Amino acid sequence: MHVITIQGPGVVRVERERTGALEPGCVRVRTLYSGVSAGTELTAYRGTNPYLTKKWDGERRLFVDGQTHAYPLAGWGYQEVGEVVEAAPDVAAPALGSLVWGIWGHRREAVLPAAKLAGHELPPGADPLTGVFARVGAIALNAVHAADLHLGDELAIFGQGVIGLLATRLAVLSGARVLAADAIPDRLELARRYGAAETFDVREGSAAEFLRKKCAGADAVIELSGSHAGLHEAIRTVVRGGRVVAAGFYQGEGLGLRLGEEFHHNQVQLVSSQIGGVATWLAHRWDVERLQRTFMGLVHGGDVDTAPLTSHIVDIADAADAYDLIDRHPAEVLQLVFTFKEPE
Repeated sequence: MHVITIQGPGVVRVERERTGALEPGCVRVRTLYSGVSAGTELTAYRGTNPYLTKKWDGERRLFVDGQTHAYPLAGWGYQEVGEVVEAAPDVAAPALGSLVWGIWGHRREAVLPAAKLAGHELPPGADPLTGVFARVGAIALNAVHAADLHLGDELAIFGQGVIGLLATRLAVLSGARVLAADAIPDRLELARRYGAAETFDVREGSAAEFLRKKCAGADAVIELSGSHAGLHEAIRTVVRGGRVVAAGFYQGEGLGLRLGEEFHHNQVQLVSSQIGGVATWLAHRWDVERLQRTFMGLVHGGDVDTAPLTSHIVDIADAADAYDLIDRHPAEVLQLVFTFKEPE
């Protein structure tokens, strides 16, 4: 079957891999769609991901000398939706023909434990493309939870890519008054459709100064641009003692991040949000699985519309061109989705 592999920085191929044997307790899922992460996957495509040059020690939770992953990287996606086409005799659910969402990478099919797909079925009549957004929706919801919002809070969200737009919608549903900041006018327009009270084009000046003319500053900021300069501006934007949720995947040295300025003088809280776990103060009630299911419930309940987020649907045969497009012309792409044909 076909799988997308990143051979090295800037090099993508579609290759073949053996179809997995159907083990007890497992189902075979044939992929319909697989979404590309413009954050994590691009770090692998560009060669900047820390896993490529350092070893992650999970027990000590430290990056140390070594290497966690090496090229070629096969099937690095985490936004998949597919159809259950075969099940082991001991599996009762999900049923054959069910559409399910999950994580199995950019590959034509996968054999997965049925237990890991429990609660991952799409409801009858749902657009299969909605399943692509389960994981990124959970990432957005995780960041909103980390912001510890309260009804009426002033919240700024820096970066209106897919996750930023979803965070905008989820924050509005949580009762916040959202200022959405980005450099791409079409994304700011979509942020307004998602309920942002105000938008700010960062090419026109300082979001911090803009907001402080209207009020004392934001109660909280969610930073999702992945830019150190964006993180610095987020820190400048919050009130004294305010919280900045750093949810972008920052690469390289922290150029533009000056912690001796507003961060130091305004006693800013800086917290990290990453989908490997929920906010620590919520861990007794929430986990990543609950984040995902909650988000999908909002989608299928009509509270979150993911349809405007898909900008490109591309056959995997054109995977190399697709990654090149995202890398070189990011402003042209919101959510790129791969579709899969039968192998020749």
